[in-house]
Amino acid sequence: MTDTLYHTLRQRLTEGPLPTVPTGTAEAAGLSASALIELFESQVHSRLLDLHARHLQSRGDAYYTIGSSGHEGTAAIARALRVTDPAFLHYRDAAFFIQRGKAHPGETPTWDMLLSFMASTRDPIAGGRHKVLGSKRLNVPPQTSTIASHLPKAVGTAHSLGLWRRLQGQGEWPNDSVVLCSFGDASLNHSTAQGAINAAGWTAYQHLPMPIIFLCEDNGLGISTPTPDGWVGASMRHRAGLHYLSCNGLDLVDTWTTALQAERIARGRRQPVFLHMSCVRLYGHAGSDAEQAYLSPARIDAMHEQDPLAHSAARVLRDTHLGRADLGQLLDRQRERIAACAEQACRAPRLRDPNEVVRAIVPPTRPGRRRNLVEHPAPDPTPQPMARLINQSLTRLMADHPHLALAGEDIGRKGGVYGVTQKLQQRFGRHRVIDTLLDEQSILGLGIGLAQNGLIPIVEIQFLAYLHNAEDQLRGEAATLPFFSNGQFSNPMVVRIAGLGYQKGFGGHFHNDNALAVLRDIPGLLVACPSDGVGAVGLLQEAVRLADEEQRVVVLVEPIARYHARDRIHDGDQAACQPDPGPDYRIPHGQFRRCREGRDIAIVTYGNGVTLSLQAAAILERDGIKARVIDLCWLTDIDHNALFDAIDDCDHLLIVDECRPRGSVSEELVTEFTARGFDGHRLDRVTARDSFIALGEAATSTLPSVDDILVHARSLIEGRPHSETDITDIDEEIAPHAHG
Repeated sequence: MTDTLYHTLRQRLTEGPLPTVPTGTAEAAGLSASALIELFESQVHSRLLDLHARHLQSRGDAYYTIGSSGHEGTAAIARALRVTDPAFLHYRDAAFFIQRGKAHPGETPTWDMLLSFMASTRDPIAGGRHKVLGSKRLNVPPQTSTIASHLPKAVGTAHSLGLWRRLQGQGEWPNDSVVLCSFGDASLNHSTAQGAINAAGWTAYQHLPMPIIFLCEDNGLGISTPTPDGWVGASMRHRAGLHYLSCNGLDLVDTWTTALQAERIARGRRQPVFLHMSCVRLYGHAGSDAEQAYLSPARIDAMHEQDPLAHSAARVLRDTHLGRADLGQLLDRQRERIAACAEQACRAPRLRDPNEVVRAIVPPTRPGRRRNLVEHPAPDPTPQPMARLINQSLTRLMADHPHLALAGEDIGRKGGVYGVTQKLQQRFGRHRVIDTLLDEQSILGLGIGLAQNGLIPIVEIQFLAYLHNAEDQLRGEAATLPFFSNGQFSNPMVVRIAGLGYQKGFGGHFHNDNALAVLRDIPGLLVACPSDGVGAVGLLQEAVRLADEEQRVVVLVEPIARYHARDRIHDGDQAACQPDPGPDYRIPHGQFRRCREGRDIAIVTYGNGVTLSLQAAAILERDGIKARVIDLCWLTDIDHNALFDAIDDCDHLLIVDECRPRGSVSEELVTEFTARGFDGHRLDRVTARDSFIALGEAATSTLPSVDDILVHARSLIEGRPHSETDITDIDEEIAPHAHG
């Protein structure tokens, strides 16, 4: 089949009819004859790699056949940009990648891409983990998205260039760079793309720098679903804050001159450009796609008539010294070279070892970056609630780390919904404490982009319930970048999320959410949850260290109910207010805290559960039952051996989990304690009900309570099963002590 496709292509370029070339020569447009031939060679190279990938798949030697055929005009866009400009590429941009490689001596795109097709450990970008277009030397971070989820971080990267200028420093890329971000016409309709384009326009509309080119490669099809004629232009031509340009992707000269215009606007004016490139899709969506099932033969033939290689060949024949025989020789040489290289690549080792697969999930460590030599005053000995202690810690961190920036909705001028970030913008400026638009995808994308360009962002999601529309930015983008680049690229960041329940009477499930499963399910992501102000400071300061030195992505879920709480065990005790532990205090990754000692029962918990458990433990002690309370602090990468050692001498074990029974940390804990030999008859757990959180007086009714903990603890100690009536029996006993 691939032989037939090759010979059909060769016959057309060397003997068949070719399209009419537009008036005006390439040289008159500023593109020399040698440059035109070079672009054509890149296009041919890309096409023949597509064909050979299908041949290799038919032999069982390759695994990826989503090709670039029809999109080869992107080679001209590569030539219009600098090799130092970061390029977040669409998966159909092999011609761009090949052309950019010519600007950097020593590149071997044929060999590299074949190794990628074959999932070889020698693949220089992903180590065989996936077929991606990427190169550290070429400033092409790998993308795996087919739904434009890489657009928000491209916007974040563009914003980072202006921020570095304000900071008078430089990140991974020169500050006068232009960010290229390419995607297909079908992906344009995805909410992620729309949000990112809107965020870029929103930023530029306020006269802030946003040097980005959105390259929409419009082939008219989203697999089998057609894009309405004129839709892309009609929807994008008049967007506020955005320059719209269009080019004919079949014509190298038109594409190149339009790309130059886009580059001048983005680089010179520091404004976003939407570059609409029309093209075609050839040979179906992928090797397995039978386009005959949904496209008529006439439509398929019409698409092949518009083959960009035919248009380029006609241009080359008219504007250079090459003849048709030369084109045939060029095709044959490229094909032979690719085939010979493929046979060598077939002998390269394949990725099979599971340990090697997971090795790149965690990026390599690096030395911490430059810190300001700030002499902080002695920590304020006045006890303060959690929100105030977090604010003091953020103030120190921003003073210490000149490359640290905060971003989130309402965090600057307002100081956050709960006052956690008050006065930080007044002290450090709007460029470092960024009030974002209301779009969680854009907020997380901003953080990823800042991080990828060498900054340490702390981004805030206003409520945990608001994360769910944007969680793919963490799963599909932030966590996968080291994995799909074999640790060569990373986006270390800290995400602060106000969350969990126990806000009585406020917000219902929009502002109270006890669902952490999606965060704990992402490979490589670290999740922490403080239970008090000292814990919040220790976890936040460790999270910044992890991002700065270990390039980790850390999510800190802060219990809203504890932000301004002052009492802990009983009304009026003020125990929840604590002095600032200072700049050197950290709770190392994986470490837990012992909050109360006892051996009759160990209670392992986190977040709001710590306060509830301490209240329950005080009541149990009146009955002579001494409870050990352990605050997990870290909810992923738990050190189960150390945790088991910490509870092994206790007679009983109760796990208190304010999340729902499925997908919660208590499931993992029960499994691990049991596997290490803790008798199941001495172990129990308390969880929330499998429900959303209600409004008003019922807000905490589905969540763990002090009486729930007492019932389960006493049932364990007495060696009997608990029942629902146990809870009503002890209501009067608990009432004077219940809190939270």
